[in-house]
Amino acid sequence: MSSSAIPTFDKTAQTTHLWLNEIGEEIGLDDQQSWHVTGAVLHALRDRLPIELAAHLGSQLPLLVRGAYYDQFRPSELPKRVRSLDEFLQMIATELTFGRPVNTKEAARAVFKVLSRHLSPGQIDKVREALPEEVRTIWSEPGTQDISGRATADTSGRSKGMSH
Repeated sequence: MSSSAIPTFDKTAQTTHLWLNEIGEEIGLDDQQSWHVTGAVLHALRDRLPIELAAHLGSQLPLLVRGAYYDQFRPSELPKRVRSLDEFLQMIATELTFGRPVNTKEAARAVFKVLSRHLSPGQIDKVREALPEEVRTIWSEPGTQDISGRATADTSGRSKGMSH
């Protein structure tokens, strides 16, 4: 039986929980910590992308994650001119100053892997290409690795898209 009268809420809660579990397993965090990491990485990503691409990426996210993605969104200030990996990781670190210390590079990698696994390869390609080369180096090719870093069985080298 459904936990709410609105199936959309149940589905987004399940999908969000799956994403948080995958991130937590990757870097050893509980769901609450994974939620904070997800928001911090998505904010850094959103704020670095051209506005149209940032909006399109947001539309592909599960409803709950989309809410975190758009939290404190200021489109008039975008895109931020982050050109290096260190600047990108500092954007993430700024949001993670409270709570348990987290390796921001590993946090970004974990969120990027989840995005690659659950969003369409075409969308991921567009987002990756909009990032500075240094940031792209920590985002493995879409669909080429599972959450543990092992190669996937998909012979096309692409992940199967699943947006919600």
